[in-house]
This record gives sequence, structure tokens and C-alpha cells, in this order.
Amino acid sequence: MARSVTAKKNVKPAKPPYVLDEQVGFILRQVWQRHSSIFARDIGTNLTPTQWAALSKLAETGPCSQNQLGRLTAMDVATIKGVIDRLTARGLTETSQDPDDGRRLLVSLTRAGQQLAEKLAPNALAITRETLAPLDAKERELLMALLNKLR
Repeated sequence: MARSVTAKKNVKPAKPPYVLDEQVGFILRQVWQRHSSIFARDIGTNLTPTQWAALSKLAETGPCSQNQLGRLTAMDVATIKGVIDRLTARGLTETSQDPDDGRRLLVSLTRAGQQLAEKLAPNALAITRETLAPLDAKERELLMALLNKLR
């Protein structure tokens, strides 16, 4: 009888059907948390990742409607509105009437916003490099290609 008890103790439990540590969403969230920590430490000013996304996209594209900016930065209507309100309160963005459509407002960078975007671009590039640092060049290229495919 003692032998059957010992045999049962050596049996490994069956692997559960769902292991959190193996799920893409969980892994992506952990990677995002790591990246966010690097971003907060190294951006060099009090900007959130969503605020930086809006600033950098406006620097890249020039003035555009708030809705278009939200689409370009993958933010919903409420989020982009809050981001632009906070950036405008800091004097980094401004709105003006669209000359082609008087019903629409265009969001653009102020001079201070443009200067900040230019000043922080090297920091943002360094943040990306540090986030991807555990990977070699081919792995970085492959990861970015795969992530873009999943969008």
C-alpha cells in the first residue's frame, strides 16, 4: 500500500488548458509595462506616451483634425480630446479653423510644441532602442515585421 502512495506523489499534475504566462496578451502587456517604465524614466519631460504620440504625429504630418489625429495615433475620440486639451493647456498645441471647411478645427503644434517634439525625438529613439535591446538586429527587424502584421 505504501508503494501506491509513493507512485501517486511522483505523478505530475496535468498542464492546465490555459497558462497565463503563455498568452500573447499577457506577454504584450508585460512588454508594454517595461517599455512604459523606460519611457517615463527617459523621455525627459512630463509627457505621457499618448501625449508624445500626438506631439510626434503632429510634427510628422502637420496640422490635422482632432478626429484624424486620433485615427493616426490609435486613440478613440474621448482619449484624443483629453490629450489635446492637456497639450493645449501646456501651450504645446493649438486649434484653428480649417480654411477648407469652416466647420472643422485643425490641431497644430505651437512653436513650443514643435521645439519640444524636435528636442525629445532623440530621447524617444533611445527609448525604442532600449526597449528592443535584448534582441539582435535581425530579431528586432523580425519582431517589428510580425507586430506590424498583427495590427
